[in-house]
Amino acid sequence: MEHAERRRSRRIKVAQPVRVRPSDPREIHFEEIVSSVNASREGIYFLTRRESYYPGLRLFITFPYNSPHDPLNCEYVGHVLRVEPLPHGKFGIAVHLGLTLNYSSASPSKALIRA
Repeated sequence: MEHAERRRSRRIKVAQPVRVRPSDPREIHFEEIVSSVNASREGIYFLTRRESYYPGLRLFITFPYNSPHDPLNCEYVGHVLRVEPLPHGKFGIAVHLGLTLNYSSASPSKALIRA
């Protein structure tokens, strides 16, 4: 059976740093910096060795991630769509990017929130 393409925007191969952490305070806290494999306007795919990801897990995703206080960082609230076991103890993580949170200490009126 053919798998129907559900993406609304094109995916591009891009290797950029991504900061990932759970958004739910009830989850065990972790923070990791990984590299993206590909991305689109609505999603991102990255590889990890962490076994704690599961479909539905809500995350804060900073993409691209440069440094902790870089004004060019863009933070999203997303959720895990798919976890793919891969060789050598790795996992492929597909995340849907939902809400965008951009904060600017220089200009709070320019905060962008997109659903």
